[in-house]
Amino acid sequence: MKKIFIINAGQSFATSGGLFNNTITETTQQFFNQSEDIIVQTTTIENGYTAEEEVNKFVWADVIIYHTPVWWFQVPFNFKKYIDEVFNAGGNNGIFRNDGRRSSNPNINYGTGGMLQGKKYMLTTTWNAPATAFTIPGEFFDQKSVDEGSFFGFHRMNAFTGMTPLKSYHFYDVIKNTNIIEHMEAYSHHLEETFSDSLICETKN
Repeated sequence: MKKIFIINAGQSFATSGGLFNNTITETTQQFFNQSEDIIVQTTTIENGYTAEEEVNKFVWADVIIYHTPVWWFQVPFNFKKYIDEVFNAGGNNGIFRNDGRRSSNPNINYGTGGMLQGKKYMLTTTWNAPATAFTIPGEFFDQKSVDEGSFFGFHRMNAFTGMTPLKSYHFYDVIKNTNIIEHMEAYSHHLEETFSDSLICETKN
């Protein structure tokens, strides 16, 4: 039995209604609901949460899936608040014990005090920027990928807890060139490739 915890960080603010990330979350839920051997819990941050309950979900899950839009090259402020509150509540309480160092030699082993070893996480992000902004020489992101550039710190945050990453999926150009059907078909294929070993095929009658 595999346990999946989905975090929907879509947020309604200014010109954003959070709808795209709601659709991604629904697609993820539908994918995992194909199997009776997978249990899914979902938190939609904008609907409210209790930090202690969220800590329990991190501890419970085998895989954590983050769905977040990108605002000014960072996560939305509700998501940042969620991370600060939940990870703080998880200090020495399931998410991390300490920073991993010892006073006898404080120069080494930073970031090794996580308590979520053996768990994995997957990140999806949604961007106004086109994919070519990350890949073409001279374009805005200097040929640094999302994971190596803007979200390097996010991945280090998860490493601090002891989790290891699954392959991320990034949705580009979602404002000026949105095709929901194509986006969700491509994302569903990514889910199939990433989690095919977790899905139990139906037995033929």
